[in-house]
Amino acid sequence: MFMSFDPLYFLFLAPAMLLGFWAQMRVKTAYSQASLIPASSGYTGAQTARHLLDSQGLNHVAVEPVAGYLSDHYDPTSRTLRLSDGVYDSNSIAALGIAAHEAGHALQHAQNDPMLMARNAIVPLAGIGSNLGWIMITIGFALAMAHSRLGQPIALLGIAIFSMTVVFQLVNLPVEFDASRRARKALLQYGLVQQSEDALVGNVLGAAAWTYVAATLSSASQLLYFLVRLAMLNQSDRDRDRY
Repeated sequence: MFMSFDPLYFLFLAPAMLLGFWAQMRVKTAYSQASLIPASSGYTGAQTARHLLDSQGLNHVAVEPVAGYLSDHYDPTSRTLRLSDGVYDSNSIAALGIAAHEAGHALQHAQNDPMLMARNAIVPLAGIGSNLGWIMITIGFALAMAHSRLGQPIALLGIAIFSMTVVFQLVNLPVEFDASRRARKALLQYGLVQQSEDALVGNVLGAAAWTYVAATLSSASQLLYFLVRLAMLNQSDRDRDRY
């Protein structure tokens, strides 16, 4: 793909790439530190999730283990909360924070949180945007560089489709921040962590939040690059037609 050889592409993406690398390192550091400290309540991640769900009347939401490193997630389709190997059976402060965060998503779902509903509705479009959008942009730019009149309209349509990925990321940010807010509040409210342990929970969830910020910045930077590059191709065509 021609973007791989365009210095302008990396200039646009460099800040997001650096932020993403920093965020991943921060997540690993915060998680590693908090995973070594057992919570005073003695609850495991699975027990924490179950307790928080039941306390909100969400007895129908299942809690299951899932393979992988930090692969924790809430599945709204099956109403199942899945916790990774290092969270499900662990009684560390990190495990409780992550489990509570995912329980926060289940509570958002139960309350028909408008931002979560919007995010779930956009998910299919975001998937199309990240795949079909890229294909159309690549084809469109290739045709435009070959001076085909079809190039720019195809690229523009691809950019419009890709923009749904950016919309998804923007909607996803407040959803994730709200789930973390709910998690910290619930852990303290039900005595699953002490006030002195809340800071460590905040470090883990705060570090994870930065990965979402980095993903949003990356998508927005790509969109801006596509628009700038398309404008440059358009100007080049105008100059060529003029002379």
